[in-house]
Amino acid sequence: MNSKQLQLQSFERLLTIMDELREKCPWDKKQTFESLRHLTIEETYELGDAILNHDLNEIKKELGDLLLHIVFYAKIGSETDSFDIADVCNDICDKLIHRHPHIYGDVVVADEEEVKQNWEKLKLKEGKKSVLEGVPAGLPALVKASRIQDKVKGVGFDWEEPHQVWDKVQEELSELQVEVAEGNQEKIEAEFGDVLFSMINYARFLNVNPEDALERTNKKFIKRFQYLESKASEVGKPLMDMTLAEMDVFWNEAKKL
Repeated sequence: MNSKQLQLQSFERLLTIMDELREKCPWDKKQTFESLRHLTIEETYELGDAILNHDLNEIKKELGDLLLHIVFYAKIGSETDSFDIADVCNDICDKLIHRHPHIYGDVVVADEEEVKQNWEKLKLKEGKKSVLEGVPAGLPALVKASRIQDKVKGVGFDWEEPHQVWDKVQEELSELQVEVAEGNQEKIEAEFGDVLFSMINYARFLNVNPEDALERTNKKFIKRFQYLESKASEVGKPLMDMTLAEMDVFWNEAKKL
């Protein structure tokens, strides 16, 4: 049996188990699209953590959890004859073929950038009124800003050189400083948002994923702060009773570690 046959066999096994759970398990019987939604979001974030941690074994497990959710949604859909897992697979296959004319047609592309531009143009031809329709409203703001910028880049609305984006960052910082000096809270918030948006834009030109970069910084800060807490506990002095200078000693130790 070749590897593809083994893959199909394992997928069939999962589908069979899903059928059995939906029929026999009290918890699985009760689930709906809505009840699974928040669990799917959690699983996606857990996969994201595993990827950032470069934990291949954990990535494998989290992919399994997400695959279960996909199969679960398809099973629920099949119960009202709305769609099943075959429809899900065929729809994505048809979309991939349609949006890769450089593979399945006679379109010639020079590089990855042309592929992305063609992708956005094809979506507009499919009836979408805006390239931004594909950006989910419920995305976290940082991720949403990144996706917005990536989408409009696909139709040519973008800066040409990194230094232009950096100049924009400096401009937005200056405007923020003016509003801070004026003390207008509403305008401060607006300008602060512009600074963040321009920094996310600059990240693209540096080939940096801003969400991943910030999350790595979050993890780094947590690790260092927890080291600080542990050292404070060792000397028997609560953090709230320590001076910043005392805390800074342990903080610098954490940075070296």
